[in-house]
Amino acid sequence: MAATFSRKPAYGAAAPASRGSEAGDLRARVLAAAANPYIGAGAAALLFLLSLALLILLTGDPNKGSPLIRVELAKIGASRNAPDGWREALVAESDHEAPLTPGALTLSAQPFPGLESPAGEAAPEVAAPLVQTAGGPLPQAPIAGLYTQGPGGGPLPVIAPDGRTAAQAYARPFTGDGRPRVALVIGGLGLNPQTTRAAIETLPPEITLSFAPYAEGLQGWIDLARNHGHEVLLEAPMEPVDYPANDPGPYTLITANRPEDTVRKLEWLMSRATGYFGLTNYLGSRFVTSDTAMTTFTMALKARGLAFIDDGQASLHGGAIPRASADRIIDDELSAGAIDGQLKMLEAGAAGRGQALGSGFAYPVTINQVRTWAAGLAGRGLQLAPASAMAKR
Repeated sequence: MAATFSRKPAYGAAAPASRGSEAGDLRARVLAAAANPYIGAGAAALLFLLSLALLILLTGDPNKGSPLIRVELAKIGASRNAPDGWREALVAESDHEAPLTPGALTLSAQPFPGLESPAGEAAPEVAAPLVQTAGGPLPQAPIAGLYTQGPGGGPLPVIAPDGRTAAQAYARPFTGDGRPRVALVIGGLGLNPQTTRAAIETLPPEITLSFAPYAEGLQGWIDLARNHGHEVLLEAPMEPVDYPANDPGPYTLITANRPEDTVRKLEWLMSRATGYFGLTNYLGSRFVTSDTAMTTFTMALKARGLAFIDDGQASLHGGAIPRASADRIIDDELSAGAIDGQLKMLEAGAAGRGQALGSGFAYPVTINQVRTWAAGLAGRGLQLAPASAMAKR
């Protein structure tokens, strides 16, 4: 057996004596090789690879024949006490959501519209909205007469023939009771399904929620939020001072853009979904300091009948639209104690001035602390209000 694993004979060695002995030696070598476990395993692996290659050639799908597991959509991210229609939040663009594609970005024929659509046709009618009840869902969006077709195929807000605006129709109704009022906007929603659902389902309906325009299934999330009684803002990505190192996305409003370019981007953003009463800024430390850029922005919102609620960075800019600026950001420091401290200062501001507006992001710790804080607010002599109740012209 030792001769079986020796090296090949050196050049010039004597040839075998006969064909018979040569055949016997070859047979012995083959049998010895087959008995070697390493060579046997290699041959088996080669046979498997050849069989797999043949299967791929015949079927065209390398995954055919593999076991498949099918899970019902209702079991993916199942929601506690979910209202009808919550599944829309798990899918991509719906009928009322513009596609998230740069090729869809075009300027409408009426960037500062009147009461008709670019084609001169009246806005399409939809089913009658839900009736608003205390603590119940907000009216279903879109509401007839308040939208037209946008550049990406989605709905663009318009002022209705009777003068109604999205800022009025999509805001949460509010009646003050004489106590100091405090409002809070929680933003960055729609990007993380878990935190988005937690904010919608566990925060009081008076808390205003703002959604990122790039969120997948944006219309479904907005519908779900309004079904839980939350009014909604849409976030407008604006140029920060460290742009482009800090880039809010492909449709960022740039300070140096021409007015028509700003309007074009705004129209795409606003046609991503419907049901929001206004816009809020996402970043924008450079954009909001430009009078020219903010004038274009404000005119576009005025023409669409929208409000503007900012996180405090645009507090020096007013305009003939419903406006409010946050008095403080509650979660610049991400710890439960720091957030509680900011919420107490927000309460103090409301007690001193009659009202106060805060802004936060959809971090898990923020949602947890806000939920606990809001539960005891009435006992401390304050009224929780939606952000739209703070807006003034």
